[in-house]
Amino acid sequence: MREAVLVQPVIWEAQGHVGLLRLNRPEQLNALNGAMLDALAERIGEIARQSRDIRVVVIEGEGRAFCAGADLKERLTHSEPHQVRQTLDRINAVFDAVERLPQPTIAAINGYALGGGLELALACDFRYAVRGAMLGLTEVGLGIIPGAGGTQRLPRLIGPARAKELILTARRISPEQAYEWGIVNGVASDPEQLAAICAKLAKELAANAPLAVRRAKAAIRDGMDVDLPAALAIERAAYETLLPTKDRLEALEAFQAKRPPTFSGE
Repeated sequence: MREAVLVQPVIWEAQGHVGLLRLNRPEQLNALNGAMLDALAERIGEIARQSRDIRVVVIEGEGRAFCAGADLKERLTHSEPHQVRQTLDRINAVFDAVERLPQPTIAAINGYALGGGLELALACDFRYAVRGAMLGLTEVGLGIIPGAGGTQRLPRLIGPARAKELILTARRISPEQAYEWGIVNGVASDPEQLAAICAKLAKELAANAPLAVRRAKAAIRDGMDVDLPAALAIERAAYETLLPTKDRLEALEAFQAKRPPTFSGE
């Protein structure tokens, strides 16, 4: 009798200061079910607590998809509206936690990024896609709307007119069009190049003072939805927190000594 093999829905690997978070349900196109959401919630919480050691997070999918959205087979078992609401609450909590991670996040879109899959990518700071991938917020074709941030994050990223065109048509678009519209930062020719592009960006981000990177990210995020005077106050407060840090003094000493700085995150 063959033993059952327990497959982890999320795989985590730390490579120096860069963390790789891989969605691992390839046969289901990495669709989000309850087990994956639980694993993501737990891991994202741990990453936030490891912010001194992990400076950048890359999120990718196993197999031929980044994430095809919610697991509709599991959704069919939810006969009551409150069950759907509970699942949506869990998805939103995970995606909000991704967005609020102190570390920069990179979505490596290696295949399908549909519905909740694209919403997960939108919660990341950077998005790169491989040629041949497919992106879309397709929920209106299923009688619902994007409910995990898509109707809010996408218009803030590309403007309301194009966001409406994508959302209200349930259209699937290519990485090339997504790049033209500003949804992704770049398009890779193949999975190897995608991995190389994301690794290069992660290395660049990790090389800088981690506290400064996190404060800059937070200042941008928190300043986007307030008026300019309030946003400038947010920026100034973030700047002030960096004045007593060891990394700021290390940067000055390294400049004077004409050597690369060595940042400790303190």
